[in-house]
Amino acid sequence: MPSVGVKLYSVFFKFLLKHRLQNHIQNPSSSDSFGLTSRPDESVAAVNPSFTDGVATKDIHIDPMTSLSVRIFLPDSCLVSPDRDFKSQSRARVKAVVKRTDPELGSAPMDPNHGRRNSFEPSGTGNAVTNSGNNRRNSYGSIAEDVNSKSDSGVYRGYSPSIGNCRKLPVMLQFHGGGFVSGSNDSVANDFFCRRIAKLCDVIVLAVGYRLAPENRYPAAFEDGLKALHWLGKEANLAECSKTFGNTRGAGTDLRKSVNRISDAFGASMVEPWLAAHGDPSRCVLLGVSCGANIADYVAQKAVEAGKLLDPVKVVAQVLMYPFFIGNVPTRSEIKLANSYFYDKAMCMLAWKLFLPEEEFSLDHPAANPLVPGRRPPLKLMPPTLTIIAEHDWMRDRAIAYSEELRKLNVDAPVLDYKDAVHEFATLDMLLRTPQAQACAEDIAIWVKKYISLRGHEFSY
Repeated sequence: MPSVGVKLYSVFFKFLLKHRLQNHIQNPSSSDSFGLTSRPDESVAAVNPSFTDGVATKDIHIDPMTSLSVRIFLPDSCLVSPDRDFKSQSRARVKAVVKRTDPELGSAPMDPNHGRRNSFEPSGTGNAVTNSGNNRRNSYGSIAEDVNSKSDSGVYRGYSPSIGNCRKLPVMLQFHGGGFVSGSNDSVANDFFCRRIAKLCDVIVLAVGYRLAPENRYPAAFEDGLKALHWLGKEANLAECSKTFGNTRGAGTDLRKSVNRISDAFGASMVEPWLAAHGDPSRCVLLGVSCGANIADYVAQKAVEAGKLLDPVKVVAQVLMYPFFIGNVPTRSEIKLANSYFYDKAMCMLAWKLFLPEEEFSLDHPAANPLVPGRRPPLKLMPPTLTIIAEHDWMRDRAIAYSEELRKLNVDAPVLDYKDAVHEFATLDMLLRTPQAQACAEDIAIWVKKYISLRGHEFSY
Protein backbone atom coordinates (compact mmCIF):
# COMPACT_ATOMS: atom_id res chain seq x y z
CA MET A 1 0.00 0.00 0.00
CA PRO A 2 1.11 3.62 -0.50
CA SER A 3 2.78 5.29 2.46
CA VAL A 4 0.89 7.38 5.02
CA GLY A 5 2.46 10.54 3.61
CA VAL A 6 1.20 9.74 0.12
CA LYS A 7 -2.31 9.09 1.44
CA LEU A 8 -2.42 12.35 3.41
CA TYR A 9 -1.12 14.41 0.52
CA SER A 10 -3.62 12.72 -1.80
CA VAL A 11 -6.52 13.84 0.41
CA PHE A 12 -5.21 17.42 0.47
CA PHE A 13 -4.57 17.37 -3.31
CA LYS A 14 -8.06 16.10 -4.15
CA PHE A 15 -9.71 18.66 -1.89
CA LEU A 16 -7.94 21.56 -3.62
CA LEU A 17 -8.46 20.18 -7.13
CA LYS A 18 -12.16 19.48 -6.55
CA HIS A 19 -12.66 23.00 -5.23
CA ARG A 20 -10.90 24.45 -8.29
CA LEU A 21 -12.87 22.36 -10.80
CA GLN A 22 -16.21 23.21 -9.18
CA ASN A 23 -15.34 26.92 -9.34
CA HIS A 24 -14.66 26.56 -13.06
CA ILE A 25 -18.03 24.90 -13.58
CA GLN A 26 -19.97 27.43 -11.49
CA ASN A 27 -18.13 30.42 -12.97
CA PRO A 28 -17.21 29.47 -16.55
CA SER A 29 -14.67 31.77 -18.16
CA SER A 30 -15.32 33.39 -21.48
CA SER A 31 -13.43 32.07 -24.46
CA ASP A 32 -9.94 33.52 -24.68
CA SER A 33 -7.99 33.06 -27.92
CA PHE A 34 -4.71 33.89 -26.20
CA GLY A 35 -5.36 31.27 -23.52
CA LEU A 36 -3.88 30.30 -20.19
CA THR A 37 -0.97 27.94 -19.58
CA SER A 38 -0.87 28.11 -15.78
CA ARG A 39 -2.99 29.09 -12.80
CA PRO A 40 -2.16 31.96 -10.41
CA ASP A 41 -2.25 29.65 -7.37
CA GLU A 42 0.35 27.19 -8.70
CA SER A 43 3.95 27.32 -7.50
CA VAL A 44 6.36 28.19 -10.32
CA ALA A 45 10.07 27.35 -10.49
CA ALA A 46 12.34 30.16 -11.72
CA VAL A 47 14.55 29.58 -14.74
CA ASN A 48 18.22 28.88 -14.10
CA PRO A 49 20.44 29.27 -17.20
CA SER A 50 23.78 28.74 -15.43
CA PHE A 51 24.14 24.93 -14.90
CA THR A 52 24.39 25.38 -11.13
CA ASP A 53 22.56 22.10 -10.54
CA GLY A 54 23.61 20.30 -13.72
CA VAL A 55 20.76 21.56 -15.92
CA ALA A 56 20.30 25.02 -17.42
CA THR A 57 16.79 26.26 -18.19
CA LYS A 58 15.15 29.05 -20.14
CA ASP A 59 11.58 29.91 -21.22
CA ILE A 60 10.66 30.60 -24.85
CA HIS A 61 7.34 31.99 -26.12
CA ILE A 62 6.98 30.18 -29.44
CA ASP A 63 3.61 31.28 -30.82
CA PRO A 64 2.79 35.00 -31.27
CA MET A 65 -0.94 34.27 -31.53
CA THR A 66 -1.38 32.33 -28.27
CA SER A 67 0.32 31.79 -24.92
CA LEU A 68 2.08 28.64 -26.12
CA SER A 69 5.57 28.39 -24.63
CA VAL A 70 8.32 25.88 -23.91
CA ARG A 71 10.81 25.58 -21.07
CA ILE A 72 14.16 24.24 -22.29
CA PHE A 73 16.10 21.90 -19.98
CA LEU A 74 19.73 21.62 -21.16
CA PRO A 75 21.96 19.16 -19.25
CA ASP A 76 25.61 20.12 -18.72
CA SER A 77 26.68 16.95 -20.56
CA CYS A 78 26.23 18.99 -23.76
CA LEU A 79 29.50 20.77 -22.90
CA VAL A 80 31.57 17.59 -22.85
CA SER A 81 32.74 15.99 -26.07
CA PRO A 82 31.70 12.30 -26.20
CA ASP A 83 35.29 11.25 -27.02
CA ARG A 84 36.88 13.54 -24.43
CA ASP A 85 38.12 10.69 -22.24
CA PHE A 86 39.55 8.89 -25.26
CA LYS A 87 41.42 12.05 -26.34
CA SER A 88 42.81 12.57 -22.86
CA GLN A 89 44.08 8.99 -22.69
CA SER A 90 45.62 9.24 -26.17
CA ARG A 91 47.48 12.46 -25.31
CA ALA A 92 48.75 10.92 -22.08
CA ARG A 93 50.14 7.94 -23.99
CA VAL A 94 51.81 10.21 -26.56
CA LYS A 95 53.38 12.31 -23.82
CA ALA A 96 54.70 9.19 -22.08
CA VAL A 97 56.28 7.91 -25.29
CA VAL A 98 57.96 11.27 -26.00
CA LYS A 99 59.31 11.45 -22.48
CA ARG A 100 60.87 8.00 -22.83
CA THR A 101 62.45 8.77 -26.22
CA ASP A 102 63.58 12.36 -25.50
CA PRO A 103 63.82 13.42 -21.83
CA GLU A 104 64.40 17.07 -22.80
CA LEU A 105 61.00 17.19 -24.48
CA GLY A 106 59.25 15.23 -21.78
CA SER A 107 58.34 18.30 -19.78
CA ALA A 108 57.00 20.25 -22.78
CA PRO A 109 53.24 20.29 -23.21
CA MET A 110 52.09 17.95 -25.96
CA ASP A 111 48.95 19.73 -27.14
CA PRO A 112 47.91 19.15 -30.77
CA ASN A 113 45.83 22.33 -30.55
CA HIS A 114 48.94 24.36 -29.58
CA GLY A 115 47.55 25.60 -26.30
CA ARG A 116 43.91 25.88 -27.38
CA ARG A 117 41.04 23.83 -26.04
CA ASN A 118 38.24 23.02 -28.42
CA SER A 119 34.91 24.78 -28.03
CA PHE A 120 33.22 21.93 -26.22
CA GLU A 121 35.95 20.67 -23.89
CA PRO A 122 35.25 22.90 -20.89
CA SER A 123 37.61 23.88 -18.17
CA GLY A 124 37.22 22.67 -14.63
CA THR A 125 34.47 25.18 -13.95
CA GLY A 126 32.36 23.89 -16.86
CA ASN A 127 32.65 27.10 -18.89
CA ALA A 128 32.86 27.08 -22.67
CA VAL A 129 36.35 28.11 -23.71
CA THR A 130 38.23 30.42 -26.01
CA ASN A 131 39.24 29.63 -29.54
CA SER A 132 42.44 31.66 -29.90
CA GLY A 133 43.69 34.73 -28.08
CA ASN A 134 40.81 37.03 -27.26
CA ASN A 135 38.68 35.83 -30.16
CA ARG A 136 35.69 33.67 -29.38
CA ARG A 137 33.21 31.95 -31.60
CA ASN A 138 29.86 33.63 -31.48
CA SER A 139 26.57 31.83 -31.04
CA TYR A 140 26.48 30.71 -34.66
CA GLY A 141 30.04 29.70 -35.47
CA SER A 142 31.55 33.02 -36.61
CA ILE A 143 34.57 34.65 -35.01
CA ALA A 144 33.75 37.71 -32.92
CA GLU A 145 35.92 39.50 -30.41
CA ASP A 146 33.10 40.83 -28.28
CA VAL A 147 30.91 37.72 -27.98
CA ASN A 148 31.42 35.32 -25.10
CA SER A 149 29.89 31.91 -24.46
CA LYS A 150 28.80 33.08 -21.03
CA SER A 151 27.90 36.43 -19.60
CA ASP A 152 29.44 37.82 -16.43
CA SER A 153 26.64 36.16 -14.46
CA GLY A 154 27.57 32.72 -15.83
CA VAL A 155 24.54 32.35 -18.11
CA TYR A 156 25.21 29.88 -20.91
CA ARG A 157 24.56 31.24 -24.42
CA GLY A 158 25.27 28.30 -26.70
CA TYR A 159 27.22 27.72 -29.86
CA SER A 160 26.41 26.89 -33.45
CA PRO A 161 26.28 23.40 -34.93
CA SER A 162 28.86 24.66 -37.46
CA ILE A 163 31.50 23.84 -34.85
CA GLY A 164 32.71 20.37 -35.69
CA ASN A 165 33.01 18.90 -32.20
CA CYS A 166 29.69 20.21 -30.84
CA ARG A 167 27.88 17.67 -28.65
CA LYS A 168 24.48 16.95 -30.13
CA LEU A 169 21.75 15.63 -27.84
CA PRO A 170 18.35 14.11 -28.68
CA VAL A 171 15.32 16.30 -28.05
CA MET A 172 12.39 15.24 -25.87
CA LEU A 173 9.03 17.03 -26.01
CA GLN A 174 7.36 16.74 -22.60
CA PHE A 175 3.65 17.39 -21.98
CA HIS A 176 2.69 17.91 -18.33
CA GLY A 177 -0.37 16.52 -16.59
CA GLY A 178 -3.24 18.19 -14.77
CA GLY A 179 -6.42 16.94 -16.43
CA PHE A 180 -6.18 19.64 -19.14
CA VAL A 181 -7.35 22.21 -16.56
CA SER A 182 -4.33 22.64 -14.27
CA GLY A 183 -0.57 22.12 -14.11
CA SER A 184 2.10 23.95 -16.10
CA ASN A 185 5.44 23.36 -17.76
CA ASP A 186 7.20 25.61 -15.24
CA SER A 187 5.59 24.33 -12.04
CA VAL A 188 7.92 23.27 -9.24
CA ALA A 189 6.98 19.59 -9.56
CA ASN A 190 7.28 19.51 -13.36
CA ASP A 191 10.58 21.41 -13.26
CA PHE A 192 11.99 18.85 -10.82
CA PHE A 193 10.82 15.92 -12.96
CA CYS A 194 12.16 17.36 -16.23
CA ARG A 195 15.57 18.07 -14.69
CA ARG A 196 15.78 14.45 -13.56
CA ILE A 197 14.78 13.14 -16.99
CA ALA A 198 17.19 15.47 -18.83
CA LYS A 199 20.13 14.24 -16.76
CA LEU A 200 19.26 10.53 -16.75
CA CYS A 201 18.28 10.30 -20.43
CA ASP A 202 21.01 12.75 -21.55
CA VAL A 203 18.52 14.70 -23.69
CA ILE A 204 17.32 18.26 -24.14
CA VAL A 205 13.82 18.40 -22.66
CA LEU A 206 11.32 20.86 -24.11
CA ALA A 207 8.46 21.11 -21.61
CA VAL A 208 5.45 22.41 -23.52
CA GLY A 209 3.16 24.97 -21.87
CA TYR A 210 -0.06 24.29 -23.75
CA ARG A 211 -3.32 26.19 -23.26
CA LEU A 212 -5.62 25.03 -20.46
CA ALA A 213 -9.38 24.50 -20.27
CA PRO A 214 -12.00 25.77 -19.79
CA GLU A 215 -10.61 28.99 -21.30
CA ASN A 216 -9.45 26.93 -24.26
CA ARG A 217 -11.27 23.66 -24.79
CA TYR A 218 -10.51 20.77 -27.12
CA PRO A 219 -8.67 20.76 -29.49
CA ALA A 220 -6.50 23.67 -28.23
CA ALA A 221 -4.13 21.54 -26.14
CA PHE A 222 -3.70 18.99 -28.94
CA GLU A 223 -3.05 21.72 -31.50
CA ASP A 224 -0.44 23.28 -29.21
CA GLY A 225 1.36 19.96 -28.92
CA LEU A 226 1.58 19.69 -32.69
CA LYS A 227 2.66 23.35 -32.98
CA ALA A 228 5.54 22.64 -30.61
CA LEU A 229 6.73 19.80 -32.86
CA HIS A 230 6.53 22.03 -35.96
CA TRP A 231 8.40 24.79 -34.08
CA LEU A 232 11.21 22.33 -33.37
CA GLY A 233 11.45 21.59 -37.09
CA LYS A 234 11.48 25.28 -37.96
CA GLU A 235 14.30 25.91 -35.49
CA ALA A 236 16.33 23.08 -36.98
CA ASN A 237 15.95 24.49 -40.49
CA LEU A 238 16.82 28.03 -39.34
CA ALA A 239 19.93 26.74 -37.60
CA GLU A 240 21.03 25.01 -40.80
CA CYS A 241 20.45 28.24 -42.73
CA SER A 242 22.48 30.20 -40.19
CA LYS A 243 25.24 27.61 -40.38
CA THR A 244 25.39 28.06 -44.17
CA PHE A 245 25.61 31.85 -43.80
CA GLY A 246 28.48 31.52 -41.34
CA ASN A 247 30.55 29.22 -43.58
CA THR A 248 32.92 31.74 -45.25
CA ARG A 249 36.30 30.01 -45.03
CA GLY A 250 37.14 30.56 -48.67
CA ALA A 251 36.15 34.22 -48.74
CA GLY A 252 38.37 37.28 -48.36
CA THR A 253 38.90 38.97 -45.01
CA ASP A 254 36.51 41.89 -45.60
CA LEU A 255 33.80 39.70 -47.09
CA ARG A 256 34.18 37.15 -44.31
CA LYS A 257 33.80 39.81 -41.60
CA SER A 258 30.76 41.25 -43.36
CA VAL A 259 29.05 37.88 -43.74
CA ASN A 260 29.91 36.98 -40.16
CA ARG A 261 28.17 40.13 -38.93
CA ILE A 262 25.13 39.36 -41.08
CA SER A 263 24.96 35.70 -40.03
CA ASP A 264 25.38 36.58 -36.36
CA ALA A 265 22.59 39.17 -36.54
CA PHE A 266 20.39 36.72 -38.44
CA GLY A 267 21.03 33.88 -36.03
CA ALA A 268 20.67 35.96 -32.90
CA SER A 269 17.26 37.17 -33.98
CA MET A 270 15.86 33.97 -35.49
CA VAL A 271 17.46 30.87 -34.00
CA GLU A 272 17.30 29.52 -30.46
CA PRO A 273 21.05 29.08 -29.74
CA TRP A 274 20.78 26.17 -27.31
CA LEU A 275 18.87 24.07 -29.84
CA ALA A 276 21.07 25.24 -32.72
CA ALA A 277 24.15 24.18 -30.80
CA HIS A 278 23.06 20.98 -29.17
CA GLY A 279 19.68 19.77 -30.47
CA ASP A 280 19.37 16.74 -32.74
CA PRO A 281 15.72 16.75 -33.95
CA SER A 282 16.28 13.55 -35.94
CA ARG A 283 16.21 11.80 -32.55
CA CYS A 284 13.01 13.20 -31.07
CA VAL A 285 11.15 11.53 -28.21
CA LEU A 286 7.66 12.39 -26.94
CA LEU A 287 6.86 12.04 -23.24
CA GLY A 288 3.36 12.67 -21.94
CA VAL A 289 2.19 12.67 -18.32
CA SER A 290 -1.47 11.83 -17.56
CA CYS A 291 -3.48 14.07 -19.93
CA GLY A 292 -0.15 14.97 -21.52
CA ALA A 293 0.07 11.35 -22.65
CA ASN A 294 -3.13 11.87 -24.66
CA ILE A 295 -1.48 14.87 -26.32
CA ALA A 296 1.76 12.98 -26.97
CA ASP A 297 -0.07 10.09 -28.61
CA TYR A 298 -1.99 12.52 -30.83
CA VAL A 299 1.24 14.28 -31.84
CA ALA A 300 2.90 10.93 -32.58
CA GLN A 301 0.07 9.92 -34.90
CA LYS A 302 0.24 13.25 -36.72
CA ALA A 303 4.02 12.90 -37.03
CA VAL A 304 3.61 9.47 -38.63
CA GLU A 305 0.99 10.81 -41.03
CA ALA A 306 3.23 13.75 -42.00
CA GLY A 307 6.23 11.50 -42.63
CA LYS A 308 9.06 13.31 -44.41
CA LEU A 309 7.16 16.58 -44.41
CA LEU A 310 8.47 17.03 -40.85
CA ASP A 311 12.12 16.63 -41.83
CA PRO A 312 14.54 16.95 -40.14
CA VAL A 313 12.34 16.09 -37.14
CA LYS A 314 11.78 12.36 -36.64
CA VAL A 315 9.87 10.94 -33.70
CA VAL A 316 11.76 7.76 -32.77
CA ALA A 317 9.89 6.84 -29.56
CA GLN A 318 7.26 7.97 -27.10
CA VAL A 319 6.57 7.44 -23.39
CA LEU A 320 3.01 7.48 -22.07
CA MET A 321 2.92 7.87 -18.28
CA TYR A 322 -0.42 6.78 -16.79
CA PRO A 323 -2.44 8.13 -19.76
CA PHE A 324 -5.71 9.97 -19.07
CA PHE A 325 -7.88 7.50 -21.02
CA ILE A 326 -11.55 6.85 -20.21
CA GLY A 327 -14.64 5.40 -21.91
CA ASN A 328 -18.38 4.90 -21.62
CA VAL A 329 -18.07 1.19 -20.80
CA PRO A 330 -16.14 0.98 -17.51
CA THR A 331 -13.20 -1.37 -17.15
CA ARG A 332 -12.45 -3.51 -14.11
CA SER A 333 -9.97 -1.01 -12.66
CA GLU A 334 -12.37 1.89 -13.25
CA ILE A 335 -14.92 0.09 -11.06
CA LYS A 336 -12.58 -1.28 -8.41
CA LEU A 337 -10.35 1.81 -8.04
CA ALA A 338 -12.88 4.55 -8.80
CA ASN A 339 -12.01 6.35 -5.55
CA SER A 340 -8.25 5.98 -5.96
CA TYR A 341 -5.55 8.42 -4.87
CA PHE A 342 -5.03 11.90 -6.34
CA TYR A 343 -7.22 11.78 -9.47
CA ASP A 344 -10.33 9.72 -8.71
CA LYS A 345 -12.94 9.02 -11.37
CA ALA A 346 -15.42 11.68 -10.18
CA MET A 347 -12.86 14.48 -10.50
CA CYS A 348 -11.71 13.25 -13.88
CA MET A 349 -15.29 13.37 -15.12
CA LEU A 350 -15.39 17.04 -14.09
CA ALA A 351 -12.13 17.66 -15.92
CA TRP A 352 -13.45 16.08 -19.13
CA LYS A 353 -16.62 18.21 -18.92
CA LEU A 354 -14.44 21.32 -18.72
CA PHE A 355 -12.15 20.23 -21.55
CA LEU A 356 -14.51 18.85 -24.18
CA PRO A 357 -16.99 21.22 -25.88
CA GLU A 358 -20.52 20.73 -24.56
CA GLU A 359 -21.85 19.68 -27.97
CA GLU A 360 -19.06 17.09 -28.31
CA PHE A 361 -19.02 15.71 -24.78
CA SER A 362 -18.69 11.94 -24.74
CA LEU A 363 -16.41 9.61 -22.80
CA ASP A 364 -15.83 7.83 -26.11
CA HIS A 365 -14.54 11.03 -27.72
CA PRO A 366 -11.33 10.42 -29.75
CA ALA A 367 -9.38 12.52 -27.25
CA ALA A 368 -10.62 10.40 -24.33
CA ASN A 369 -10.88 6.84 -25.63
CA PRO A 370 -8.35 5.61 -28.21
CA LEU A 371 -10.02 2.19 -28.54
CA VAL A 372 -13.69 2.73 -29.31
CA PRO A 373 -15.14 -0.34 -31.11
CA GLY A 374 -15.43 0.31 -34.82
CA ARG A 375 -13.05 3.26 -34.81
CA ARG A 376 -9.85 3.20 -36.85
CA PRO A 377 -7.10 1.31 -34.97
CA PRO A 378 -3.74 2.93 -34.20
CA LEU A 379 -1.44 3.46 -37.16
CA LYS A 380 0.81 0.52 -38.04
CA LEU A 381 3.88 2.75 -38.12
CA MET A 382 3.43 4.24 -34.65
CA PRO A 383 6.76 4.83 -32.92
CA PRO A 384 7.86 2.47 -30.14
CA THR A 385 5.69 3.27 -27.13
CA LEU A 386 6.58 2.69 -23.49
CA THR A 387 3.56 2.81 -21.17
CA ILE A 388 3.93 3.52 -17.44
CA ILE A 389 1.09 2.46 -15.12
CA ALA A 390 0.57 2.43 -11.35
CA GLU A 391 -0.99 -0.29 -9.21
CA HIS A 392 -3.47 2.05 -7.51
CA ASP A 393 -4.54 4.04 -10.58
CA TRP A 394 -8.07 3.53 -11.86
CA MET A 395 -6.97 4.37 -15.46
CA ARG A 396 -4.51 1.46 -15.70
CA ASP A 397 -6.68 -1.09 -17.58
CA ARG A 398 -7.35 1.13 -20.57
CA ALA A 399 -3.64 2.00 -20.87
CA ILE A 400 -2.81 -1.72 -20.88
CA ALA A 401 -5.44 -2.36 -23.56
CA TYR A 402 -4.04 0.38 -25.79
CA SER A 403 -0.53 -1.03 -25.44
CA GLU A 404 -1.84 -4.48 -26.42
CA GLU A 405 -3.38 -3.01 -29.58
CA LEU A 406 -0.03 -1.47 -30.51
CA ARG A 407 1.76 -4.79 -30.02
CA LYS A 408 -0.75 -6.46 -32.37
CA LEU A 409 0.59 -4.06 -35.02
CA ASN A 410 4.18 -5.15 -34.26
CA VAL A 411 4.98 -1.92 -32.39
CA ASP A 412 7.48 -2.22 -29.56
CA ALA A 413 5.06 -1.31 -26.75
CA PRO A 414 6.09 -2.61 -23.32
CA VAL A 415 4.19 -1.81 -20.13
CA LEU A 416 5.90 -1.07 -16.82
CA ASP A 417 3.63 -1.57 -13.80
CA TYR A 418 4.83 -0.11 -10.48
CA LYS A 419 3.69 -1.77 -7.27
CA ASP A 420 2.24 0.40 -4.47
CA ALA A 421 2.34 3.40 -6.84
CA VAL A 422 -0.40 5.97 -7.45
CA HIS A 423 -1.30 8.24 -10.34
CA GLU A 424 1.38 10.92 -10.83
CA PHE A 425 3.78 9.01 -8.54
CA ALA A 426 6.82 9.75 -10.72
CA THR A 427 6.02 13.36 -11.58
CA LEU A 428 5.05 14.51 -8.07
CA ASP A 429 8.18 13.03 -6.52
CA MET A 430 9.39 16.41 -5.27
CA LEU A 431 6.48 16.20 -2.83
CA LEU A 432 5.99 12.44 -2.42
CA ARG A 433 9.63 11.25 -2.33
CA THR A 434 8.84 7.63 -3.26
CA PRO A 435 11.49 5.05 -4.26
CA GLN A 436 9.35 4.07 -7.25
CA ALA A 437 9.81 7.53 -8.81
CA GLN A 438 13.59 7.28 -9.10
CA ALA A 439 13.31 3.71 -10.37
CA CYS A 440 10.73 4.79 -12.96
CA ALA A 441 12.96 7.61 -14.26
CA GLU A 442 15.89 5.20 -14.57
CA ASP A 443 13.72 2.65 -16.40
CA ILE A 444 12.56 5.34 -18.82
CA ALA A 445 16.17 6.33 -19.47
CA ILE A 446 17.20 2.74 -20.23
CA TRP A 447 14.36 2.27 -22.69
CA VAL A 448 14.66 5.67 -24.37
CA LYS A 449 18.41 5.28 -24.92
CA LYS A 450 17.68 2.18 -26.96
CA TYR A 451 16.08 4.39 -29.60
CA ILE A 452 18.26 7.49 -29.41
CA SER A 453 21.52 5.62 -29.71
CA LEU A 454 23.99 7.10 -32.19
CA ARG A 455 24.59 3.67 -33.69
CA GLY A 456 21.49 4.17 -35.83
CA HIS A 457 17.73 4.38 -35.67
CA GLU A 458 16.03 1.04 -35.11
CA PHE A 459 12.76 2.67 -36.10
CA SER A 460 11.86 4.89 -39.04
CA TYR A 461 8.70 5.73 -40.92
